[in-house]
Amino acid sequence: MFLIILKTYMMFLMVLLLIYMLRQLVFSIERLFHRPTRANEDICSSNLKMVTVLIPMHNEEKVASQVLDAILKTDYPYDYLEIIPINDNSTDNTKAILDEYAAQHSIIKPIHRNCPERGKQYGLNDAIKVAQGEIMIVLDADYIPSVSLIRIISLAFEDPKVGAVMGRVIPYNADKNMLTRLSSLERSGGYQVDQQARYDLGLFVQYGGTVGGFRTRTIKEVGGFDPSILAEDTDLTYTLYERGWKVAYANAAECYEETPETWEVRGNQIKRWARGHNQVMFKHFGALFKSKYINFKEKIDGLLLLLVYLLPVLLFWGMVDAIILFYSGDINYLAFAGSIIFMGVYSSFGNFAPFFEIGIGLYLDKRSKEALLLPVMLGTFFFNMWVINVGFWQAVVDRITRRNVTWAKTQRFEQKDAQSEGEVSHDN
Repeated sequence: MFLIILKTYMMFLMVLLLIYMLRQLVFSIERLFHRPTRANEDICSSNLKMVTVLIPMHNEEKVASQVLDAILKTDYPYDYLEIIPINDNSTDNTKAILDEYAAQHSIIKPIHRNCPERGKQYGLNDAIKVAQGEIMIVLDADYIPSVSLIRIISLAFEDPKVGAVMGRVIPYNADKNMLTRLSSLERSGGYQVDQQARYDLGLFVQYGGTVGGFRTRTIKEVGGFDPSILAEDTDLTYTLYERGWKVAYANAAECYEETPETWEVRGNQIKRWARGHNQVMFKHFGALFKSKYINFKEKIDGLLLLLVYLLPVLLFWGMVDAIILFYSGDINYLAFAGSIIFMGVYSSFGNFAPFFEIGIGLYLDKRSKEALLLPVMLGTFFFNMWVINVGFWQAVVDRITRRNVTWAKTQRFEQKDAQSEGEVSHDN
């Protein structure tokens, strides 16, 4: 009976992986052969909306000036713009830097938080209470928005069904080392193909916690961001769909990030993503299927998206399963090796974006030569699986104990001169 259970689990896992692989293949074909859907960025509108840009900050003296300088270069009229940097209990020179900018620019209105409850969600909730914008755009402190980002994101809200909009993230330090190069490949596949294809096909588009915007009234309707959820962006995505809103993807709204340059920092980042995403899975699994506003294909895609950070946990136990079956003599060496290779290859190519999705993304970005790095991504398999498993079990403990979660920001490395985003721009 025990061996039958192990074999059944292995068959279930292989079928699940094939479903995900087919899904990513469909996305790749969609992007390769069909014209992408635009999020109203090509229209001209005189109906300008008041926009508030929120920038959560904790000890960001290295990057505070670069993000503010970049936003101030926007082509969006200052009369319809306010910038709220959220100084969240910083102990470095962040406060002084923000106060200096506020003295020089009336549209910059920093909030200084000095309280025991530190974290992105808490800071955003405080800022939303005083913000004047009809639209909120959130940027991380180490991001450099393109000149047109605010305009493009705001235009997407001309569609009354859109409750949130996601832009595109591009690493500006991709050439730093092998890790940053591999992260850049993941970003290309994840945004240029995965997000765009889901938007084209009318599926479940994911709002990201930075380089994205949302209607102020939508977040106020749900009482703000849930501080017990680390992935506040994914939480908002499912909340919006469950209430009848849609999320748009604006590929032309480019923003440039500093991707982690060490494996330790990258591991902590992925662990936080996995922990937060699985918290959202526990919270929204039932509500996803109960919502009358989500159609059948959105529910299926929403489910696959919801389970994406559970896959490495299932893969880990699949490997344990294969090892037990092998040593029990129930499968031969070739079957054992084939199972391990299949699971490893699938999970290695990016953030659950198989090699064909990343390959198409690089082709569309005119970076085809970088596809030579794809085989190297196989080496990240066990690293990613380990840190995601840790994040999953942290989420399980969070759910059981109802403990308070602590936000841990990603370490910054160096300051970037943001004089011209054109140096890192990609075709859309």
